[in-house]
Amino acid sequence: MTSDILLRSAIALGIILLGLGIYWLVNQRLLSRAKQGVASLFGTYPNKPVIVYFTTPDCAPCKTIQRPALDQVSKQLGEKLEVVEIDATERPDLAKTWGVMSVPTTFLLNSRGEACYVNNGVARADKLIQQLQTL
Repeated sequence: MTSDILLRSAIALGIILLGLGIYWLVNQRLLSRAKQGVASLFGTYPNKPVIVYFTTPDCAPCKTIQRPALDQVSKQLGEKLEVVEIDATERPDLAKTWGVMSVPTTFLLNSRGEACYVNNGVARADKLIQQLQTL
């Protein structure tokens, strides 16, 4: 009985760790692809943090949650931040280069143009600000 519980617990832990590992690898892959995409998006680095925001016209969470969050962050940081919005339906080449699989997706670049964070799905203003503070 006890060994059965331990075995099930070990299997559950293994599945959880495998899932976390896959999630980490996917994020690392996206950040790596984003580094390649920076050159195609910017001729030169803007020397300030950048949020690259992928959206589509029919994305409801983009309009109702993500866009207001980005507006709030932009208002708070002003000229210290640049937000680049990309419509993935108009620029599928950029979405592919950056490895975007769903919208909204935000990438946070430091002042050297290096992708440091990727957020698949909605990223609220407090999360974006927290990520920007570590750049």
